[in-house]
Amino acid sequence: MTRPIPPHTSLSSHALYFLNSHLSSKEDLDSAPNLLSELRIQSDALDQTLAGLNEELRSQLTRHSSFSNRIGSLFSNIHAQLEDLHQSSARPQSDGGLERGMGVELQALAKEVARVETVRNYAETALKLDTLVGDVEDAVSSTMTRTLRKHPTSKDLEDMRAVALKTLKSTEDVLSSVRKKYPQWARLISAVDHRIDRALAILRPQAIADHRTLLTSLGWPPPLSTLSSSNPDIKGSAPVQNPLFTMQGDFKLQYCESFLALCGLQELQRKRKTRQLEGQYKDVFLHQPLWVIEELVNPISIASQRHFSKWIEKPEYIFALVYKITRDYVDSMDDLLQPLVDEAMLSGYSCREEWISAMVSSLSTYLAKEIFPIYINQLEEEESDNAIQAQARISWLNLIDLMIAFDKRVQSLAAHSGVTLSLQEDGNMQKMSSFAVFCDRPDWLDLWSEIELNDALYKLNAQIEDDQNWITAGQKDSVFSGQEENKSPMISSAVLKRLSSVIDRCRSVPSVSLRSKFVKSTGGPIIHKFLGSLRQRCQEAEGLTALTDDSALTKVANSINGARCFETALVEFCEDVFFFEMGLDGSGNLVTDGDFSAVSNGVFHEELKNLEEFRTEWVEKLSTVVLRGFDSLCRGYIKNKKQWQEKSEEALALSPSFIEAMDYLQGKLSVLEKGLNKVDFTRVWRSLAAGVDKFIFANIFMGNTKFHDGGVERLCNDLTVLFGVFGAWCLRPEGFFPKVNDGLKLLRNAKKQLKNTLIADERWLRDNGIRHLSASEVEKIMKNRVFTT
Repeated sequence: MTRPIPPHTSLSSHALYFLNSHLSSKEDLDSAPNLLSELRIQSDALDQTLAGLNEELRSQLTRHSSFSNRIGSLFSNIHAQLEDLHQSSARPQSDGGLERGMGVELQALAKEVARVETVRNYAETALKLDTLVGDVEDAVSSTMTRTLRKHPTSKDLEDMRAVALKTLKSTEDVLSSVRKKYPQWARLISAVDHRIDRALAILRPQAIADHRTLLTSLGWPPPLSTLSSSNPDIKGSAPVQNPLFTMQGDFKLQYCESFLALCGLQELQRKRKTRQLEGQYKDVFLHQPLWVIEELVNPISIASQRHFSKWIEKPEYIFALVYKITRDYVDSMDDLLQPLVDEAMLSGYSCREEWISAMVSSLSTYLAKEIFPIYINQLEEEESDNAIQAQARISWLNLIDLMIAFDKRVQSLAAHSGVTLSLQEDGNMQKMSSFAVFCDRPDWLDLWSEIELNDALYKLNAQIEDDQNWITAGQKDSVFSGQEENKSPMISSAVLKRLSSVIDRCRSVPSVSLRSKFVKSTGGPIIHKFLGSLRQRCQEAEGLTALTDDSALTKVANSINGARCFETALVEFCEDVFFFEMGLDGSGNLVTDGDFSAVSNGVFHEELKNLEEFRTEWVEKLSTVVLRGFDSLCRGYIKNKKQWQEKSEEALALSPSFIEAMDYLQGKLSVLEKGLNKVDFTRVWRSLAAGVDKFIFANIFMGNTKFHDGGVERLCNDLTVLFGVFGAWCLRPEGFFPKVNDGLKLLRNAKKQLKNTLIADERWLRDNGIRHLSASEVEKIMKNRVFTT
C-alpha cells in the first residue's frame, strides 16, 4: 500500500532543502529509485549506530547500577557498625580495657568511613567524566556525520563544534581538580586523556580544514601580482584590498566563529599540556604559534615563493616583498583579530607579534632552504676558482646586511604596539629574527664567523701598516672617552670600531650561546692581531737601540698607551647587558668557575688578561732600562767613599757625578711623562723610585762606608736633589724612598744614642720615625757612623 505524500507545510526546512536539491527536474525523478536505495542504506547505517549507542547506554546504566549497589552495601555495613557502637556505648563500662577497645574501634570506623567516602568520590568522578567524554565523542561523531553529507550546514557544524569545545573545557576543569585533590588517580586521568586525544585528533584537523575553506571563500590570500615588479618596495605600487577588512554579513560572522573555535581549541590544548607537564620542562610547549595566524601566513608564504624563485640573485627584493606584506596587513591584526583573541581568553598572545613572527619565520625557512645552500656550495666546492668563492663571500656578507636591516624594520613594527615585546620576555626572540636560521644550523654560524673575521682582518691589516694611524689621536677623532689624556694612537680607535662593527652584526642572533660563540670566534682573533702588532713595535724598538734612545722610549710608550685605552674601552664593552648575559648559564646564574674576575670581563676575559700582562711587562722594561742607565752613571759616585769623610765646610758642594745621574734621570722621566698616559707613567716613576731606593741603600748605606758629619751633610744635599726630581709628581717624594729616608734619619739623629750605646732600642726608632729598617740594618749603619771630637 502506497502512503500519500504529506503536505509540504508539515515538512522541515532540511527536508524541503533535500527534496529541492535532489528532485528538481524530470530526470531527477527517473533516478529516484537509486536515491531511495541510497537513503535506505544510510538509514540502516544510522540504525546500527543508534543500536550501538543504546547498547553502550545500557552498559553504562548497568555499571552505574553496580556502583550504586556496592555503595549501598557499604553504607549498610557502616549503619550496622554504628548501631553496634551505639549499643556498646549504652552498656555500663566495667573497666578501662573496654574503653581502650572502643577507641580502637572508633579509629577503624573512621578509616572505613574515609575509605568509603573516597570510593564514593571516585565513582561519582568516574561517572561524571564518562558522561562528559561521551558527550564529546557524540558531538565529534555528529560533526563527522554532517561533514560526510553533500550539503552540510556550516552553522550547524559550528554549533556542534562549540558544544564539543564547551564540554572539553568542562572535562579539563574536572581533570585539573582531580589532579590536585587526588594525584593517586593517575590511571583514571590517563584513561580520560586517551579518549580526549582521540576526539581532538578528529576535531582539530576538521576545524582547521573548515577554517581554510572559509579563508579561500573570503579571497585569502590576496593577490601579490602588484608586488611582482622588478622593485617590490616602490611606494607607488597599487594598494591591495585586505579581505579581512572587506568581509561583511554572514561571511564575517562565520569567520569570527571559526576564529574563536580555533582559539578555544588552542587554549584548551595549552591548559591540557600545562597540567600534563606540571613540574617538568613545560616552557618548550606552552608558547606555541597562534594557529589562526599560521593559517593566514601559510597561503601567503606559498604564493610569495613563486616570486622569490625569480629573485635568487636579488635577495633584496625578497626582503622588500616580505616586509611590505607584513607592514600592509599588520594593522588589521590589531584592529580586527586582537579583540577576537581577547574574547577567546587566549592569554599571552599579541596578534601583531604573532603575525610578524610568522612572516619572519616563513622568510627564515626560505633562506635556509634556497639561498644559503647556494652560497655554501660555491664556498665549499673544490673546483670553484677564487673569484667565485670571493663573490660568494661578498654575497654572504650582503645577505647578512639585508637580514640585519630587515630585523630592525620588523622589530620596529612590533614596537608600535606600545608594549614590550612579549617574545623577548618569554625568551622567544628567535621568532622575531631572520637569524633564526643559524639556530638550526650552527655550522653555518661557524662559516659566517670565519667570513666576517677574514673580512675584518683584511681591512685591519691595511690600517695597522699605515704609520699615520700610530700617531696620537685628537679627542674629536676618537671613539674613546678621554683618549687625548690617555695619548692613545689612532689605531686603537680604528681597531675598536672594527671590533664593534663585527660584534654588532651578531646582535640579532636569537641564541645567547650562539652569540657568545660568534663573538669569541671573531672578536678574540681581532684583539690578538692588535696585541701582536703592539708587541711587534715594542720588540722592534728594543732590538734597535735597547730602549736607550728617546725615540725608542716614545715608541714603546705609544704602544702601551694603545693597549691601555683599548683595554679600558673593552672593559666598558663587557659591562653591557649584551655581554653580561653571555656569562649566565641556562638557569640565569653566573658562571664563575672559581674566577670572579672572569665574570666582570665577560667573553674577553683572556684577551683583557693578555693586554694587562703586555702593559705590565713593558712598563717594567721601561723602568729597568732607565734604572740601568742611572746605575751606569752612578758607579763613580758609589766608588768614591772618601767624600763621606769630608769636613762640614767641604760638604756644601754637590757631587758632580750624582748631578749628572740626576740630569739623566730627570730627562728620561720627562720623555716618558710626555709619551705615556698618566696611569702607566705613575707606575713607571714609582717603580723607578723603588729601584733607586734599593740601589742607593744597598751601595751606600750598606756598603761599609764610614760617615763623618761632613759626609752626612753631603749625602743629605744629594738626596735632597733626588727627592726634588720626583717632587714634580707627588707632595712627599721621600715617602717613595723608605729605606734611604730612614737611613738618612738614622745618620743625622743617632749621635746622642751612639754616645751611650751601639744598640738603638725600638722605642727610640719609633720616636724618630724609622719604620722600614730591620735591627741588623740599623746596627750596621750605626756602626759606620763616625763622630769627630
